[in-house]
Amino acid sequence: MAFTLGIGEQAPDFKLPATDGKSYALNDFNEKLLVIFFTCNHCPYVLGSDENTRQLADRFADQGVKFVAINSNSKNTYAEDDFDHMVARMEENKFPWLYLYDESQDIAEAYGALRTPHFYVFDQSRKLAYVGRAIDMPRDWTQSTTHELADALEELLAGKPVSNQVTNPIGCNVKWDGKERHWMPPEACDLV
Repeated sequence: MAFTLGIGEQAPDFKLPATDGKSYALNDFNEKLLVIFFTCNHCPYVLGSDENTRQLADRFADQGVKFVAINSNSKNTYAEDDFDHMVARMEENKFPWLYLYDESQDIAEAYGALRTPHFYVFDQSRKLAYVGRAIDMPRDWTQSTTHELADALEELLAGKPVSNQVTNPIGCNVKWDGKERHWMPPEACDLV
């Protein structure tokens, strides 16, 4: 069985605390499209592509697309990924998304998050329509030559099927609690 959620599968439910002091569940979001992405505070692929993600979130916000970030990295494996650092990061950067904390890592496991960043696009019925990367050069988004996440959002908003539904995420491994920093689940592999 694949580790990562498959196209057409329902979004796993969650209820997680956010850096804004509230908690959010899947059914709190009723936008046309929901982009859930697994991220963290320190990964160079995250830091190198944050502005691209910001531009996408801003660009598609008025078209009914909501971006929600989840940090599932273990603070025991990488201390900078704790909740206090998440709050500080949001205060400093003022990102246009909610930033949720999956301290138990249950949600990362339910979604099959492999890397940071790792993007999941769900349609209005919350079935997975796209999974993978946003761009091909997340360490320096200005050098990207492909824009798979934007392409998927444009196609879905136009009522078209996503032409490239699955791509391999590019980034740091999710930092699983009790595992070395580069550990991946045995059943995790390239998506395509």
